[in-house]
Amino acid sequence: MVQISLSTSVFPPNTSPIPTFENNLTNKCLYSLKTLLITLGPFLLPRLLASYRSYRTKSTRTKSTPVRPLPSYLYRSLNILFLSTVLSLLSTLPYFAPENIFTLTASRIQTPNDVLFTRLALLRPNNTLTSLDHQLKPRIASLDARCLYLQYGPEVLTHCPFCLSDEPFSYFWYALPGILYPHILHFFALGAATSSAIARKEGSRWRNSAVLLGVGLAVADCWITGSRNWKANARALRSEDLDHFFWGRRVWRGVGFAVADVVFAGFMWVAGTNRWFVVPPTAGERMEGALKMLEGARGRMAALGIVRNVVVRDEGLRRRGEGYWRKEGAVMAEVLEEREVVEGIRGALGSGRISVSQVEEDAKRYAEGIVGPTDLMMQQPQQPQQG
Repeated sequence: MVQISLSTSVFPPNTSPIPTFENNLTNKCLYSLKTLLITLGPFLLPRLLASYRSYRTKSTRTKSTPVRPLPSYLYRSLNILFLSTVLSLLSTLPYFAPENIFTLTASRIQTPNDVLFTRLALLRPNNTLTSLDHQLKPRIASLDARCLYLQYGPEVLTHCPFCLSDEPFSYFWYALPGILYPHILHFFALGAATSSAIARKEGSRWRNSAVLLGVGLAVADCWITGSRNWKANARALRSEDLDHFFWGRRVWRGVGFAVADVVFAGFMWVAGTNRWFVVPPTAGERMEGALKMLEGARGRMAALGIVRNVVVRDEGLRRRGEGYWRKEGAVMAEVLEEREVVEGIRGALGSGRISVSQVEEDAKRYAEGIVGPTDLMMQQPQQPQQG
């Protein structure tokens, strides 16, 4: 059995202290984020600015749109995103994380294998190692294997049938399905929340952005895991100096999922209530709405014609209608014969406030607008020709 024993004389006594685990993890994440921004920034920044300006322009055009309550169908999408957020945050808890034997036993990475598993056995029921412990023990006997353990977790080190420490990238290929599995679940959650069947138009407009974000998170996770220096822990002298990358990546991934869900939920809420990102109806939608209004008016006019035919054909209804109009004519005649009304009409005609010719012209244009000029001319009596 290979034992690990590194002499402390390899390291100079006056070297500066090694950063703690938290600082290591933060520096690695910041470095990876900086590299991603430098690589993808020139491509993503113009698109983000164009999208923002487009949304701002559309929102400016529709400032008069009143705020409305959130539609009921968007509540289903927000519930899906809320459930995804809760599950993502729960996945960051240590209870759901795989066991880390170095944290559990407070051991250094250079601790001899027998000592490491003796400490581990003392923490097991009946002071006996489990079958998984026996499978893992020969696989992390070397320093490189322990660095890979902290990089990819115990599942990969224990069960990979083709992985070798001499070919460290083989561990990445075996771990790749496990890396992508949470992203696939989150991708389905985003897809369901932005599907037209659940969220209709207000939610489906965010579908492309959700797809891009889901793919971007998966690519970033794979790239950070594959490009990280897996030997970074080889020089850690204390257990608290170890960079537990696998466990830290699980936390950051869950937090990233939760933040993405909250952001999309906020966008869907402000857009669904017409507070922001209001998209005006297209020309086709406006035309469709106008056609529906015309169809409704045409239907009401047709119904009015049917009612009119019924009234005319029924003798009793026809007599009531004729009686109404005779009474109406008598009432109006009495009104026009009153002294005040007659004086008012004479004053308006005499002062020029009302032009009879203008009134006749307005009536003619109104009639032409209803029945058309051709029909109006056909209805006028023909003048006899001069012989």
